[in-house]
Amino acid sequence: MAPLTDFYQLTMAYGHWRAGRHRVPAAAELFFRRGPFGGAFALGAGLAEGLRCLRAFRFSAADVAYLRSVLPSTTEDAFFDYLATLDASEVTVSAVPEGSVIFARVPFLQVKGPLLVVQLLETMLLCLVNYASLVATNAARFRLLAGPHVKLMEIGLRRAQGPDGALSASKYSYIGGFDCTSNVLAGKLYGIPVRGTIAHSFIMSFTSLEEVQPRELLPLAGGEPVDLLALAKLLLQRVCELLQTPPEKTNRGELAAFVSYAITFPHDFQGLLDTYCVRRSGLPNFCAVALALHQLGYRAIGVRLDSGDLAQQSKEIRRVLRACGAHFQVPWFETIPIAVSNDISEQSLEEFSRELVEVNGSPCMKLTEDEEKMTIPGTKTIYRLYDAAGHPFMDLIALEDEPSPSTGQELAIRVLGRLGETSKVVPTTVEPLHRTYFRDGQVCEPLPSLPEVRSHAQVSLSLLSPAHRRLHEPQPYPVAVTERLHNLLTELQQASQ
Repeated sequence: MAPLTDFYQLTMAYGHWRAGRHRVPAAAELFFRRGPFGGAFALGAGLAEGLRCLRAFRFSAADVAYLRSVLPSTTEDAFFDYLATLDASEVTVSAVPEGSVIFARVPFLQVKGPLLVVQLLETMLLCLVNYASLVATNAARFRLLAGPHVKLMEIGLRRAQGPDGALSASKYSYIGGFDCTSNVLAGKLYGIPVRGTIAHSFIMSFTSLEEVQPRELLPLAGGEPVDLLALAKLLLQRVCELLQTPPEKTNRGELAAFVSYAITFPHDFQGLLDTYCVRRSGLPNFCAVALALHQLGYRAIGVRLDSGDLAQQSKEIRRVLRACGAHFQVPWFETIPIAVSNDISEQSLEEFSRELVEVNGSPCMKLTEDEEKMTIPGTKTIYRLYDAAGHPFMDLIALEDEPSPSTGQELAIRVLGRLGETSKVVPTTVEPLHRTYFRDGQVCEPLPSLPEVRSHAQVSLSLLSPAHRRLHEPQPYPVAVTERLHNLLTELQQASQ
């Protein structure tokens, strides 16, 4: 994976090597400047994948040969010999556990090691963490919107950015709170539950009732097979009378498709209602087949909409299902799940930022008039402060060699965005956020399974106060620095003037 980098990282690496600076100790951080999707938080994801790539980081002979062909001909041979020896054995990575809630300006991941290697790792880690965290965050927002009981299924495979993008979307949507995926390979690789029923193409492939083969279904309780098609046709007449819809307006091919699928999967029948007309065809045909299954002891698992005004149609469908349930005395009909599956997405994405913060033991920072774009210097430790209700109310950034804050003791801090004034807070609980995950070329902290990361994400989200968790116009989450770190920042600013 070492060549998974931007070309300019290699030209800068050569510059460091030529200047004899390639082994200077360096530290870098990955963070984001603003909450994605207009929210106050993000979910950190992609850590495990990044650690796997770190463990395998090296340039093969073929990689080095390729680099010889693309770097300037004046590049010294000894540089390529040096690249052939590189690995991540001198790199240390600490991070917030994957699936944790993270906030703007707070480092999700810290990398320490020789300057040249740290530089080369930048693009790869950004690639593996940026997309993963954004997908997980978007999924978490959907979960918060839907509540804990609504089932969320990821079905983006056919629209994804290639196979790798599809697998990542399935994996990190699951971490963010989705329940299942349509992606079979993701299910196999990651153990994510897979779901799916029928598409419009299946329904459109049927044109007449004569195509239903076989027609019979055994009752759930046993007994003689029943002609499900004939039973559904009889019930369709009664359903159309109830709905005041002419039976001849229903599409016979659609009815044939529903019956055929119900016979094949009597425990898992779901009707896709909008291949033709929902009100005049899809809904009556579904109700007829679902009622026929009911008479044989089975229950349909739901209906799905894939086009039109989903909210308005869902209300109309619920009204019809309740009417059918009452008229035919089938109580469970009233609670048949309604799934929607078209254009359900949040739009804006915002990339993480990653900047160098220390070289050769000397803190460094990006100086700009825009405080938001200014990096925070030095190698740091991050603490999350909790209030008496158990909600995190502030993340505190301290220099690595500072003593950790104590529970119940007053802290003098400077809130980012209001650095000109000192504030005082008293945390009820103090949690160090970072753990060391990679050292001496090996992963040194047990990595949780995907379900464990998913569970941790939901717990992490549940701890947020409602003001910080809300999706629209959330209360900004304060991030602060210690007085000592603020003094260092001020000294560096003054020295640059």
